[in-house]
Amino acid sequence: MVTIIGGGIAGTLLAGALARDERPVTVYESQPVIGAGHFLALDDRAHAALAGLGVGIDRLHEASHPLTELRAADRSGVIRSDSRTERRLYLRAELLRALNEFATGTTAELHYATPITELNSTEGKLFSGENPVPADDVIIAADGIDSPARRHLEPERTAEYSGQIIIYGITDRPIQPDTDPSVLHFHRQLDDNGRPASTFGHFWNTTISVWFTRLTRGPLAVQDIGSQSLDGWAEPIRAGATAIPELVETLLAATTAVHVSNARTVPLADARPPQTPVILCGDADHAITPAAGVGARDAIEDAAALAAAITSGGSPAAAMAERRRQILAERQQAAQMFRSAT
Repeated sequence: MVTIIGGGIAGTLLAGALARDERPVTVYESQPVIGAGHFLALDDRAHAALAGLGVGIDRLHEASHPLTELRAADRSGVIRSDSRTERRLYLRAELLRALNEFATGTTAELHYATPITELNSTEGKLFSGENPVPADDVIIAADGIDSPARRHLEPERTAEYSGQIIIYGITDRPIQPDTDPSVLHFHRQLDDNGRPASTFGHFWNTTISVWFTRLTRGPLAVQDIGSQSLDGWAEPIRAGATAIPELVETLLAATTAVHVSNARTVPLADARPPQTPVILCGDADHAITPAAGVGARDAIEDAAALAAAITSGGSPAAAMAERRRQILAERQQAAQMFRSAT
């Protein structure tokens, strides 16, 4: 029997996969409804993991948009592109809705508006406020970057600000700018020392247009995070994308509200080895700045590894230890590629 803390991407997917294999599973999610927020891209590895767990590819295609290419201008103005991997773009709410349908079509029990605020890892007990919550032999903590479970298990391993804020915009109506459709375009602006000061990205097709910007600056206060009116952010956005003013103005003119966040990471290299009864996964264990573009895929592959271990009678702790080795190796490889390209 498995208890999952957190009903985001990893938690909901894992619940559906386990219940589909007739494993009793219960999810506790702090939010009252399926989460919303920003948008994200998933590659072929993520889709292979989703399909392997039983999520319908047709349903995923219905919830997403083909993304044919990543295209970026480097510091000398040369365009670089990557179309080697099949990708799709999702509004986060639509992906979660598809995963929720997958999970609720099984025997999984999903309890929303039930935050897990404390846990006793020695005895495997959970609490929502002062109220005890039933827990099973294995507890998977997929409770996000500010994970209460990680705070209990590893209080020294806290989320760290990575130096940028991220602003996501979804236009109120589809906009068709003078750029190629179904491509995620990136425009980078450097400071006087040649270091990245900002990045502006956008994607559009006939039914949706979305954009984001990353701005290098100090972290935001809690009250400035989340859904915000565009009015207070328009000027910083313009200042971070002076090379493409017409494109930015076109997108801003069709946007009313934005989602703002601090880009943060959870350090992984010196993490405590995973051990039952409480196993961390997804952002709770190894969040990475959205600039890396692999956070959602990492969470999905965590769920796949844990599902395989639990349904086969293996060790979920060993499965997450192996996932950590894979993630660290891939991050090191990505860092080496980045250094060789700059």
